[in-house]
Amino acid sequence: MIFDPVVVASLSSIFTFFSRGGFWMIPLVGCSLISVAVIVLRGLALRRHLVVPPVIEEAIEAIAPGDEDAANRLARLVRDDRSALARIIDVGLHHLAWPKSENMEAVQTKARHEIVRLETGLFILEVIVGISPLLGLLGAVSGLVTVFAAFGANSAAEDPHGIAKGISEALSTTIVGLAIAIPSLIAYSYFSKKIETMAAEMESLSADLLAKCYYHQFRHQAAAAPSREESYSRPAAAQPAEEHHS
Repeated sequence: MIFDPVVVASLSSIFTFFSRGGFWMIPLVGCSLISVAVIVLRGLALRRHLVVPPVIEEAIEAIAPGDEDAANRLARLVRDDRSALARIIDVGLHHLAWPKSENMEAVQTKARHEIVRLETGLFILEVIVGISPLLGLLGAVSGLVTVFAAFGANSAAEDPHGIAKGISEALSTTIVGLAIAIPSLIAYSYFSKKIETMAAEMESLSADLLAKCYYHQFRHQAAAAPSREESYSRPAAAQPAEEHHS
């Protein structure tokens, strides 16, 4: 098997660069692997059509106020769906016998639980963003201590080129630490904003669905309101007649 000399030279230089970092390069490489794994897994899990399926979104928007048949079809649709929106809508549809305020509280509780599930793994990126530069700085300081201790022990070693080379090798961990922290911070900010956007969309859809499902109840309450006012006004209107009769 023939290897390309350019590829072999590149791999050799990369291996040499990491080997010069010493012990602290090991946890930095581990952080980089964990960060890449979390970014890939969260990127696959937070695809919009998996969290807010367009089919369910269109079904909610197509429901007419008070249409019980459409609500039943939506209930069958979300029953076999494993998305976050489907689980939230399923809670709302299963508690339609409750008062609207209590049903909304149950939906909001389920929504908070689903958001926590969507945020799974993001705290790992947050930790890596914080510790990677610190590990790089710790490796650099440790390397500088070793370099200056070696040159201080040998009074004849006064070559500035050797000192510069030792310092450059010690700073390699700082470069790796920053190279890990910057992409991790970008991914963390992107995923957090994406979850926030999808959470607002799910909240809007669930509120719209509950408003349509409780439409008839709202109309009955609105129709009953004038009758209550009339019942309160009748004794006041009848009071002067009773006084006149007396």
